[in-house]
Amino acid sequence: MLACHLGKQLIHARDLATATGGEDGGDLLPDAAEHYRRAAWVTTPDLDHPVNDRSRSEEEARAGHDALCARTRQAVVDLEALIGSGSLQDVVAIPWQGWRLHRADFLLTRTVEIVVHSDDLARSVGIPTPILPRDTFGAVLRLLTDLAAERHGQAELISALSRRERMPATISAF
Repeated sequence: MLACHLGKQLIHARDLATATGGEDGGDLLPDAAEHYRRAAWVTTPDLDHPVNDRSRSEEEARAGHDALCARTRQAVVDLEALIGSGSLQDVVAIPWQGWRLHRADFLLTRTVEIVVHSDDLARSVGIPTPILPRDTFGAVLRLLTDLAAERHGQAELISALSRRERMPATISAF
């Protein structure tokens, strides 16, 4: 199920970034950080809250590993072609959120999902988390540290990152 959710990020990127209608999909948010400030799943009390419905990923998981790999590979091929041709929309509507993002911010949100869930998946099967390209990791890290500092304060974030002996029990961007 988690692998399907991870792969779905590439499918969302392909499908939503090429869809027309970005001009009428709700508020145009200023950046990816605002997306996470507003997202209902960020503020839910637990993973079993209805906003965290996993039924689509569970359904896709039933199709099996080969189907997941085929869907994800095709999305990568399609995205590479779309990016190369300049066919992605400048503004992307996110229908399940009810707002829109500029293309770069939308793609950053998909990258955050990929980075975070790559770590989740790797840890769940006992393998090392993949090492990502520096610019990809850097963009995600900047966004997550900005959100964590906003949520917990700069001092708490600095302590969490630099002082094991003072590290708060939980520092999370979400």
